[in-house]
Amino acid sequence: MAHGRSPLDPCQSSPYSPLVRTAFKEWAIVVDALGRGDQILILRKGGIAEGRGGFQAEHPRFLFFPTLFHQQRESVLPAAQARYDEVAPHFPPPEVLRLELCAEVVAWRKLDSLAAVERLRGQHIWRDDVLAQRFEWGQTQNIFALAVRVSRLPRHLELPMLPSYGGCKSWIELAHEIPTDDAQPVLSERSFQTRRHQFESALAAG
Repeated sequence: MAHGRSPLDPCQSSPYSPLVRTAFKEWAIVVDALGRGDQILILRKGGIAEGRGGFQAEHPRFLFFPTLFHQQRESVLPAAQARYDEVAPHFPPPEVLRLELCAEVVAWRKLDSLAAVERLRGQHIWRDDVLAQRFEWGQTQNIFALAVRVSRLPRHLELPMLPSYGGCKSWIELAHEIPTDDAQPVLSERSFQTRRHQFESALAAG
């Protein structure tokens, strides 16, 4: 199991510029769960446009780019499906990109066994069979797990959805840098460290 840590320590001030231009595509219902503090995990195999190398955990700090992939409701647990029904009427129209959250990667693992993925059950909203399909997809059997510290911008931003933002890819370069210096963590330091410990302990158990 490959693993790594971001140079960020959430107890210290960030060494990065507060201006962020990189955005990470993720299902809107998963972004909602991250923004509510229901999970701190991203599990990603990678998009078709990312080539043979697949997804790479290459950006330690980014904004969330919510996507409305039509099958996401059926791909999450029942409680998250109910949440989807609650928030779906408030999603922006397709021509609008709404930015509300940013994140810093504090740890990541490349999971090379489905058993490792299953040890994270209860820490996210994805269905087991969906993650199994992701794990098996493509030429290699693995998936990346990232623990992220999520913060909410002081006010959400609505930007035009540009053609360059399309495609099946994880990372997007926005047209403009977005200030994040006033963003506030969605979880307290204690709560976040508890979740992070759960993440690392679950994988260490294997």
